[in-house]
Amino acid sequence: MTTYINVQQLRFLWPEGEKVFDGLDVVFSDGRTALIGDNGTGKSTLLKLVAGLLKPESGSITASGLIEYLPQELPLRLGDTVSDLLGIAGKRRALAAIEAGDADEANFNVIGEDWDFLDRSRVALDELGLDHVGFDRTVATLSGGESMLVGLAGRLVRRPDVLLLDEPSNNLDGSARKRLYQAIRRFNGTLVVVSHDRALLEHVDAVADLYKGHIRVFEGNYSAYEQVIEAEQEAAARAVRDAKQDLTRQKRELIAARTQNDRGASSWRREQARGGTPKILLNAKKNAGEVSSAKLLNAKLDDVAEARDRLDEAEEGLRDDGGISVDLPETSVSSRRDIAIIKGLKVSDLYGEEGLGLHLRGPERVAVTGDNGAGKTTLLRAIADAARVPHGFLTQRLELLDDEASVLDNVRAKAPEAEEKILRTRLARFGMRRESVFQPVATLSGGQRLRAALATVLSSQPAPQLLLLDEPTNNLDMSSIRQLQQALTAFQGALVVVSHDEAFLEGLGLTRRVALTRGEGIAVDVPVAA
Repeated sequence: MTTYINVQQLRFLWPEGEKVFDGLDVVFSDGRTALIGDNGTGKSTLLKLVAGLLKPESGSITASGLIEYLPQELPLRLGDTVSDLLGIAGKRRALAAIEAGDADEANFNVIGEDWDFLDRSRVALDELGLDHVGFDRTVATLSGGESMLVGLAGRLVRRPDVLLLDEPSNNLDGSARKRLYQAIRRFNGTLVVVSHDRALLEHVDAVADLYKGHIRVFEGNYSAYEQVIEAEQEAAARAVRDAKQDLTRQKRELIAARTQNDRGASSWRREQARGGTPKILLNAKKNAGEVSSAKLLNAKLDDVAEARDRLDEAEEGLRDDGGISVDLPETSVSSRRDIAIIKGLKVSDLYGEEGLGLHLRGPERVAVTGDNGAGKTTLLRAIADAARVPHGFLTQRLELLDDEASVLDNVRAKAPEAEEKILRTRLARFGMRRESVFQPVATLSGGQRLRAALATVLSSQPAPQLLLLDEPTNNLDMSSIRQLQQALTAFQGALVVVSHDEAFLEGLGLTRRVALTRGEGIAVDVPVAA
């Protein structure tokens, strides 16, 4: 059976009037499509519209069969169980009652024809590397990556025709990501995934590029898409160069025409002053010269205007990368300064009786890597508690943000004495300008939330001499990741980063790497060669 999503003339505005889509058309059909675009362009909004979580102002969205949607951030309650995340808690209770002899018809109605739901759920968890996770484990005992995988397993168990995934690889370790890629390749139906994970984007059949409110679909994976865009941008850059040269030439010719006109007028005045030419002939010559000069000037003015229009049109073909430009606090730390000392840290009974120890000194740049559930976030929190210098801590779930407050108010709360102009300038460098700084954080996209959190942390007073970042690239578009990497490389304080993005880590100029291994209870703390 063919599966599809058909979006026609979609129009959607946020309640405060901000336009997201106005006449959007796109069709997704059998296969795997990556939906890409800069932060804030509406990728997550489109998925929510298709899933029925948001209602468009006009237009239509039709899709075949059952739709399942996995959001960037699962709504988690710490007391919920894995069964709750999988969506089988009610069926498990009904099955237990039936097996205990309860013949109530309501129990049979809950299960319906889905008698193998337990086996399928177990298989789905095992295939995603969660064979160690039981149905009764609580959310509080799961890492962020494990929670995301359980959520994905629950969607797959329901055997959807259309699957929508929003940044599914966030917080996943390397082995978990490989299992995610396998699950994506196995899916039979229409799959649309929003992701900045380069490796994941190589497993798709098509790339849908959302840019300035419109979508273009390119056949092939992300590498094929990049080749097409690179060729288009090279052509666009050439067109801009040619248009600029033409505009310069037309302006020079206009100046020459005006100079010629001025000379003609001067010649007529000299001839008038000399006398000897009949007045009627002199006036006729003057009128003819003025008509000719006016025609020439008007023609050259038209040429300049047309050249300017061609330049504007050519520049429309150049893409704005929409990235961030971060000016980090110019803080430096003495190489002799103790930043944090940790001894005997217990992480889920790992690392033996003595626990885990770590000593940070001076402007070290440390990567913390390892399996999901190995204790990376726990270690980061312990460093924050033990910090001996002003520090900023960006958590995975961005708890530092007040969802009800505006972006500007969140930043102001960490820097109450700073002038609003300075704070708005800082936010602008994170791509948040004009009225967007007054948006409630709850209305932001995932990438915009992360930008707001980064701006809040980095604007804190006193300025942080230690930055603790837990998966900072989650939900950022690729251009922003590159610019964040450049900004962090310039930071002069101490830096500790938890990330599964190896390409991102490699560009940070690391001095040490702490690798945690859940299964073996090993913490390897090694220097990184310069």
